[in-house]
Amino acid sequence: METKKKILVVDDEEALCDGLGFNLEAEGYQVDMAYSAEEALALNLAAYDLILLDIMMGEISGTQLARIMKSNPATASVPIIFCTAKDTEEDMISGLDLGADDYIMKPYSLNSVLARIRTVLRRTAAYVAPAKTDSDLVSYRGLVLSAKNRTCTVDGTEVRMPKKEFEILLKLISNRGQVFTRADLLNEIWSDEVVVLDRVVDVNITRIRQKIGIYGKNIVTRSGYGYGFIE
Repeated sequence: METKKKILVVDDEEALCDGLGFNLEAEGYQVDMAYSAEEALALNLAAYDLILLDIMMGEISGTQLARIMKSNPATASVPIIFCTAKDTEEDMISGLDLGADDYIMKPYSLNSVLARIRTVLRRTAAYVAPAKTDSDLVSYRGLVLSAKNRTCTVDGTEVRMPKKEFEILLKLISNRGQVFTRADLLNEIWSDEVVVLDRVVDVNITRIRQKIGIYGKNIVTRSGYGYGFIE
């Protein structure tokens, strides 16, 4: 028998939280609810397959909770979908830039939420990290990525990198010399069922360049085409 996927719903609107949890359980998911980020932090967050997270909450916001999770190796790979009334382009980019896997704006339909959940869980389960050799390490000089451990080191120093940044860099360095369009990267790193702006790719590339030091210059921009990693 297939193990039920375990989902945590975090929202300080208790009626909404309970209602969403009830409907998710009806769809066959194992669901827990937390009415604040503080309550969520008391749980074993690493045990969940997905977290639905409101942004505007009490003392600790959803974005703060996401940062805490992404900075902890035990929870950094747990998928997060933001469900929020904050609906500006800047809000969306900020949420995705934190490493969230999707961003749903309130009010939302149950069918939309279920579709996004299926997409993220399917993508997470299907992802197979590429490797150039029998080793899981992909490297260029002092820039080393471990596809297995999802870590990046620059000249021996580990650099914290959210999931999307890591996957973009892994894609580029695993295919040195090849130029990928923004659409290529969006389709591979983000689901094509999710509306994500091209600008999100640019933001992630900028952050990657800043984090990898002297190797940032190896990520080139081909005007009118996209991005590539050159030696």
